[in-house]
Amino acid sequence: MKKIITSIAATSLLATLAAMPLTANAEKVLRFAHDNKADMLENPAHAFTGVFKNIVEAASNGEIRVEIYPSNQLGSAKEHIQMVRDGQIQGTLSSTGALAGYYPRIGVLDVPFAFNSNASTYEVLDGSFGKALAADIDASLGDVKVLGFPDTGGFFSVTNSKRAINTLEDFKGIRIRTMTLPTHQKIIQSLGGEAYPLAWGEVYSSLQTGVIDGQMNPIPTVTFAKFDEVQEYLTLTNHLFAPYTLMLNKAFYDGLTDEERKIIHFAAQSGIVAGRGLSRVIEASERGLEGLKKTMKVNALSATERERFREATQPVVIEDIRQVQDGKGVELLDLFLNETQQANDKLYLN
Repeated sequence: MKKIITSIAATSLLATLAAMPLTANAEKVLRFAHDNKADMLENPAHAFTGVFKNIVEAASNGEIRVEIYPSNQLGSAKEHIQMVRDGQIQGTLSSTGALAGYYPRIGVLDVPFAFNSNASTYEVLDGSFGKALAADIDASLGDVKVLGFPDTGGFFSVTNSKRAINTLEDFKGIRIRTMTLPTHQKIIQSLGGEAYPLAWGEVYSSLQTGVIDGQMNPIPTVTFAKFDEVQEYLTLTNHLFAPYTLMLNKAFYDGLTDEERKIIHFAAQSGIVAGRGLSRVIEASERGLEGLKKTMKVNALSATERERFREATQPVVIEDIRQVQDGKGVELLDLFLNETQQANDKLYLN
């Protein structure tokens, strides 16, 4: 009954938005939806939107107004993408899982243990690979404009309620929730675990009732989802980095003046930096790893075990990606592998 009421409310709100003109007192309205809570200090998604909104409205002297709809007020993450494409809203942050249904080539990002550091992820996603990926999404969908790849919270870790994972053998038989992405399922299976695809809204209760043993997500997600209440062990595997895709409705973007587009790009860049910074702060604070250490048993993989995890997963997943992707997807995969290797070989701040 609650889901029905929520659906009716969202449909009613969408109908209201659709009926509203995109201009009022000469201003342009950019309606932006995401699936996280409305707390700029709790999650990188709202940190991004808060900074983005502030800069756009200030720099445009109020000629562009940004309305934020957090916490899935307008529907699911996948529905947000369709709303952007249809022009019902003008912007969203899409997870790789939500985007895969519209753009399967996003799966090239799912190479496990691809990055050695956060700095490497920034280098790759802001560099030639990120530009090529954004351009291909634009061309493939035809009705969106991708402006970058914000942080979802950092590298993925694994939590579970069965045992500490210190070695590859410890992973055997543990049932881990994944997104509905074949590559994520392949990673867990390659480690000896059991992959259990599950919708995000069902994860907490499934952990609580023992339907699944664990899940994988960045540290900020573990904290704001309160998984420490239903999980005992946290292993810092750092095996995946899955960014958001920042997209706007193309017709809206094309309708902006050159000066307005400059403002949008500057605000997007600043929001991405803010989200990344908040992710690192949360990881190191009481709202992140320091706090989780008080409620969970936390360990990191040794260098030797990390290499064993990489060897068990990376070749298998890369071959799997090659098999399912088309020619353009394989081209993007090769560019990704080349760019990540170059980024990993750099010594930052040295």
